[in-house]
Amino acid sequence: MRLSLNLLLVTTFFFLLANNSFASTKGRMFYEKTGKVFWDVKTNEKIVALTFDDGPSPTFTPQILDTLAKYQAKATFFVIGEHAEKYPEIIKRQAEEGHEIANHTYNHHYDLTVNPANLKRELKQTANTIFSITGYYPSLFRPVGGYYDETIINTAIKKGYQIIMWSWHQDTKDWTRPGANKIAHSVTSDTQPGDIVLMHDSGGDRTQTVQALDKILATLKKEGYECVTVSELLYRSKGILPSPLYLFRTM
Repeated sequence: MRLSLNLLLVTTFFFLLANNSFASTKGRMFYEKTGKVFWDVKTNEKIVALTFDDGPSPTFTPQILDTLAKYQAKATFFVIGEHAEKYPEIIKRQAEEGHEIANHTYNHHYDLTVNPANLKRELKQTANTIFSITGYYPSLFRPVGGYYDETIINTAIKKGYQIIMWSWHQDTKDWTRPGANKIAHSVTSDTQPGDIVLMHDSGGDRTQTVQALDKILATLKKEGYECVTVSELLYRSKGILPSPLYLFRTM
């Protein structure tokens, strides 16, 4: 009964989000002008950023890392702090293999009335966890479920983060498990330079995502695309670098 109720709440959350039943009164255009919030970027280079939310998972994240290594592709992982604490060896592997590790809060609560103090605490907990494993702090943040408002945006910016959403045409909805072919097709049928692709490496059975990733990377490679981290995407398209606090390891 509890599982069914949780599923209903999550499904309702995404339904409302998709149908704009609630959202910030200031939309994408306003926040993009801050230079701190990104859905995708304009570039002539054939580069895209694959992103994975909600990990790490001891089952699926290693499989995703194996597939990325197979194609020499890089990705950005928006990790949940409490998961990172449980599986530090996976976080360490991600960093060692050149992937980017970003902040996706500590508990991943679907809270539509975010308290700034709570968000600051979650950002700090997750950042400190990532630092304790890798030696550097994350510079990117993605809000839970992609829901944002003025409080969330301003709090994250004040803490030094770039806020990363995803390209509207590159939400794979892999969490609904529509099939590996459909997930792959949703990415490869309309790939554009500067895209930020949303997938998940945890939060449920991600077998289809793993299978789809192989198809996605094979197609992108054939079409001449390079898969880079979000920070590299921002640097190569806009010349944006993380602040020294995040860019350099602290001894």
